[in-house]
Amino acid sequence: MLAKSTEYAIRALIYIQLQNWKKKHPGIHEIAKEIEAPEAFTAKILQTLTKHEIVDSRKGRGGGFFFNKEQLHLTLYEVIHVMEGDACFTKCGFGFKHCNNANPCPLHDRYAALRNGFLNIAKTETIQTLSKSIVEGKAYLRPTIINE
Repeated sequence: MLAKSTEYAIRALIYIQLQNWKKKHPGIHEIAKEIEAPEAFTAKILQTLTKHEIVDSRKGRGGGFFFNKEQLHLTLYEVIHVMEGDACFTKCGFGFKHCNNANPCPLHDRYAALRNGFLNIAKTETIQTLSKSIVEGKAYLRPTIINE
């Protein structure tokens, strides 16, 4: 449902949050390794997220990626919107351009319910709530991260 770049962005942001709680600011190499993503692709994703003020970065010694006070309630919707727009919340399940209530595809009503449910999740879940579920042992980003 989400583009690979968006999946990596969410995983990277969760990893950054987990490290920030440990008073650390991870760099691109570390983030890419821990989320199992190509380093160059991760760098491009993080550049996009920084440009849109989803996350902050600092260069040099003690640098890396971190959240500022305004970014502490970052919804999945905000991340998805920056990475790929709103298409996953509006597009037709069959890919038709003109699917709507007056001209529905065979999946229209059922797919609309699925999209609306996903939109609700995206607008209520934050990077921080997802990160907290990892800290509490209710979920994992990668098994090795939990035990560190």
